[in-house]
Amino acid sequence: MKTTVKTSEKSVKSLRNISVIAGLVLASAFVFQNTAWSWGGAEPAVVIPAPAHDEPAGTSHSETAVFAGGCFWGIQGVFQHVKGVTSAVSGYAGGDAQTASYEQVSGGDTGHAESVKVTFDPTQITYGELLHIFFSVGHNPTELNRQGPDTGSQYRSAVFPMNAAQAEVAKAYIAQLNASKSYSDPLVTKVESNAHFYPAEAYHQNFLNDNPDYPYIVVNDLPKIKDLEKVFPADYRQQPVLVKP
Repeated sequence: MKTTVKTSEKSVKSLRNISVIAGLVLASAFVFQNTAWSWGGAEPAVVIPAPAHDEPAGTSHSETAVFAGGCFWGIQGVFQHVKGVTSAVSGYAGGDAQTASYEQVSGGDTGHAESVKVTFDPTQITYGELLHIFFSVGHNPTELNRQGPDTGSQYRSAVFPMNAAQAEVAKAYIAQLNASKSYSDPLVTKVESNAHFYPAEAYHQNFLNDNPDYPYIVVNDLPKIKDLEKVFPADYRQQPVLVKP
């Protein structure tokens, strides 16, 4: 049985808070994703090899990529702290325009995944390097249709290539990580072709930056920022690049 929730900043905060208090398992009809019970708490980063195959060097100073790996608050926050990233916007990918809203996506049956569209300067950081960060500190790519305290296909691990070169790099890297057994379980990350991206509602943008004391952020997402600084010190920047109003 699904719970219908009103899409508002106040309701989103209160409902996410239920799922993470003290990292305990809670069963509640008010949990917004599939009324599921789950464990809170960020998993530690996994140190993995860099991709052996990357996009060829070019002269362009702007490229986009779309990543999905659980709640977009944390994924956006991570990429906002990466050097060479000029924009990171929370949104939805994988479904149709008419269902690209938080209330509908939270039902888990729209085909959408909570995603982040990353605009970056490939002369400063490559697509492969972004994948390296995404798989290492951004999320756990071995969890199927869940991430931390959140469950449902809208929290799946996925990449949405913008072109054939990105698709080739992503598929090769997933195969490389599986072959190297960098994780104890195989990656479940999907390389999906429906790359059309729809920005999320304004109150979701910069959520980690604007709400550092919010329990969900403290438990699940701030550890990812610390891991980014620790594991990728050369790519970390303290001042995030934020979505402008």
